[in-house]
Amino acid sequence: MTTYQRNLYEEPSWDRIPKPAEVTETRLIDAILNGTFPINAYLPGERELSDSLGVTRPTLREALQRLARDGWLEIHQGKPTRVKDYWKEGRLGVLNSLAEHLDSLSKHFVPDLLEVRLAMAPIYGSLAVKNAPDEVIDYLKGRDDLKDSPEAFSCFDWELHHRLSLLSGNPVFVMILNSFKDLYLKLAPLYFSIPETRQRSLRYYQDLVAAAQNEDLNLVETLTQEIMQDSINFWKQTKTG
Repeated sequence: MTTYQRNLYEEPSWDRIPKPAEVTETRLIDAILNGTFPINAYLPGERELSDSLGVTRPTLREALQRLARDGWLEIHQGKPTRVKDYWKEGRLGVLNSLAEHLDSLSKHFVPDLLEVRLAMAPIYGSLAVKNAPDEVIDYLKGRDDLKDSPEAFSCFDWELHHRLSLLSGNPVFVMILNSFKDLYLKLAPLYFSIPETRQRSLRYYQDLVAAAQNEDLNLVETLTQEIMQDSINFWKQTKTG
């Protein structure tokens, strides 16, 4: 078989082309975040807005419904569409959207997000050890082969917390944590770019193994609370903190 014939049957690695409604949704979020359509403002009429965006009215309606579902917009039949105060009225879907608009985030946003994790992680961590200590220990064995890079630590740490939330047995923890995923994987390399954060996390992983082996739930909670508080303090050392 020639090289041409072999390549002909290889699976191409093309990026997925966004749907028109997805592009429209992104443009509208950009307009909300940059102040073109500020909080509590009303969007132009459907015909004017669709013409301005260069999309059909059905495509615009689909995008508006998505944004309303996530808490960006308030839609009432026969009334103008209002831009919600997404910081106060938004839903978890807003977090995923914000992952694509990091430049628009308030400097307080990431510490606020870490405060939420501080409240949750000690609880789902101790529940995970209570329910499945051996599974927690098995995953943490991977720390010995962990490459000393911000990207490697980001992925390892995310997967640890995702597994802990799953093993906690509480699906609400999983859903809330999943809503942070895109933001976490984009921002965590900045956090782990500080060498001390990688060393601090390795100590936490080691201590967590010992606590899980002894099934010491109080210690798991204490250790996790400490590392979560440290993460807030370390974040403030980054350029985006």
